[in-house]
Amino acid sequence: MKRVVCDTNVILSGMLWNGAPRQMLARIEQGKYNLFTSRMLLEELDRVLRYPKFTTIFAKAGLVRQDILRWMVRNSTIVMSKPLDRPVVLDDPNDDCILACAVSASAEAAVSGDKHLLNIHSFRGIPILTTGRFLAVT
Repeated sequence: MKRVVCDTNVILSGMLWNGAPRQMLARIEQGKYNLFTSRMLLEELDRVLRYPKFTTIFAKAGLVRQDILRWMVRNSTIVMSKPLDRPVVLDDPNDDCILACAVSASAEAAVSGDKHLLNIHSFRGIPILTTGRFLAVT
């Protein structure tokens, strides 16, 4: 089973719209991938879920913030990620928490739609892929 870390944008896209991110979440639920997260990633997800624009979108989809947080906790393994030795994603240092989680989880991939992460291509041997690319190669 593939060990994977998903960026917040993948989780939100999968919850709200059809497409590759939704397929990714379905495969996680089916046990085809082992999703890892960290306290920092859960806090980021919670913070983003509180944005007013998402509150409106969730209401239209019949979801509430707690539904998505429960899904994450139920479908992922939480790791204690160690901070990186140095900043890696210089254009958006907040994205370093995804890489830290991936390293701590010995992930086989980090999946994201974030261009700052995708531009790095890989970190410590862990490929950084779009959801579509990850699904195509696994």
